[in-house]
Amino acid sequence: MYLIVDRGTDPSWNLAAEEYLLTRRSEPFVRIWRNSDSVIIGRHQNAYAEIDLDFVERNHIPVVRRMTGGGAVFHDTGNVNYSFFDLKGERFTDVILDALREMGIEGRCEGRNDLTVDGRKFSGTAVCKHGSRVLEHGTLLFDASFDRLSAALRPRPEKFSGKSVQSVRSRVANLSGYLSTPMTVEDFIGRLAGSVGSRLECTPYEYSEEDLRAIGSLREERFANPGWNFGASPSYAFSNVRKFPAGLVEAHFDVRGGRIRGLRIYGDYFFERPTDEFCSLIEGCLHDRKEIAGRLNEVATGEYFSGIGPEELISLFF
Repeated sequence: MYLIVDRGTDPSWNLAAEEYLLTRRSEPFVRIWRNSDSVIIGRHQNAYAEIDLDFVERNHIPVVRRMTGGGAVFHDTGNVNYSFFDLKGERFTDVILDALREMGIEGRCEGRNDLTVDGRKFSGTAVCKHGSRVLEHGTLLFDASFDRLSAALRPRPEKFSGKSVQSVRSRVANLSGYLSTPMTVEDFIGRLAGSVGSRLECTPYEYSEEDLRAIGSLREERFANPGWNFGASPSYAFSNVRKFPAGLVEAHFDVRGGRIRGLRIYGDYFFERPTDEFCSLIEGCLHDRKEIAGRLNEVATGEYFSGIGPEELISLFF
């Protein structure tokens, strides 16, 4: 088995590397990696239903969709991720628990995919198959920011209805508080890599130029693409009501293939031009703030909603 310890923290690149190692390589790998601040959502989740969009956009936190299922998680550099790629479908949870035990942490596996310490979750895992090849990856909360985690994953579920997989929030813990000897996250990564590498008799691996080109292409095509991260959400219905100084406006629409369908708007606002005409202008837009903002800036919104500008109106759609 080969061991990769990645130093880059670009979440789109790191998720592209996961797909590359699963689908385009045949060797067994173990990979240890970190992301900068980001929200990583499961394959079948509605991105907007999992996040506090205002907080995420205000803090320039990317939202990236992974290949595997499960719920949304917040990543920062205090969170260490591990991945195993092999042909046998072997579960590697015990290898991680043994490595942590060497550092004085008595973790255990509970439920379907959680690792806990003192009854508090520090890791969740997910599995994905490609042909006969299997990826198992998971998180290790080492010194993560729970304040930012809580703020980023604070959705408004009452706005949404659909078949997306909803995240289940758990009581969580940072492993740094359970170490027998204090260490930095970099020291922790070194200890983890050394223990796992020794147990699995790993050979260190460095990406080739071909690897880097292929991962970079996957990043641009998929994991840095809003069409994948937001547009690949399952179909859902959305509704919202906003009280503006100029009147109340209520919007209802469906999102299929990432695009707005069946937009209906009600309210006590004043208008000069028919609302149905405005709805037709918005129909077919991606449910994406940038695209809707661009469309609204091309529309005389004041003629459809007297006294309400495009900057105010866009908030109705999120």
